[in-house]
Amino acid sequence: MGTTGTMSINETGRKPLSGTAGLVTGASSGIGAATAMALAREGCSLALVARRTERLAELVEAIGKEGGSAFALTADLTDGARARQAVDTAVDRLGRLDVLVNNAGFGVRSSVEDSDPEDWDRMVDLNFRAVLRMSHAALPHLLRAAGERPRGVADLVTVSSVAGRVPRKDNSVYSATKHAVCTFSEALRQEVTGRGVRAGLVEPGMTATEMTVGNSRAASGHGLPQDTWLNAEDVARSVVFMITQPAHVAINEITVRPTAQER
Repeated sequence: MGTTGTMSINETGRKPLSGTAGLVTGASSGIGAATAMALAREGCSLALVARRTERLAELVEAIGKEGGSAFALTADLTDGARARQAVDTAVDRLGRLDVLVNNAGFGVRSSVEDSDPEDWDRMVDLNFRAVLRMSHAALPHLLRAAGERPRGVADLVTVSSVAGRVPRKDNSVYSATKHAVCTFSEALRQEVTGRGVRAGLVEPGMTATEMTVGNSRAASGHGLPQDTWLNAEDVARSVVFMITQPAHVAINEITVRPTAQER
């Protein structure tokens, strides 16, 4: 398997994801951008979805400079109609869909008593409802791709969080949305794994991204010095590891934490 810094070539001389098409949400920064770059290095042509057009354009250019192929789709996935539009546009442009990475997310830390319910709505809409909508829209295309070359398998990977497994005070609604994603992913896996679609879940611990670094409303840091946190590329490697497995191998769940993080 390749890393986020290098591409891998299999014994046939092809990159592992040559001829495949993927869609990554939340691709304008952090884990989404790192995952998109890593998938492009493995040969996957990509639709990149996020709200920030300029950031997406920069990533498309960076992927192109390395010989990859990607295009930008500006969309706010809290708008339910935009999920299906994004998938339809991706398939129209790329001709197929072999990979969906649900990565877009939003988090605010606060006690229930002191929370703003509008923050709750945005977390539920982006962290959970958008995952449902994107997965539902993509599934027919993934099932179709699973029965075709080049791989005979398709992948639906959702980036969740250890917060979905270990709830903590002042993080109740964020944890609830991530726990919901965990249970949805496992139920979906049981529904489609016999038809060649692998549903995977990646649950990072403390990771240095725009959402966490210098944002007291989003993350506590769990008392860890920032130089011990994961970086986005660490998480991207886990996503790519799942997707580049042979067709008969399904890595259903990966929890990846900083070595120093206890919970």
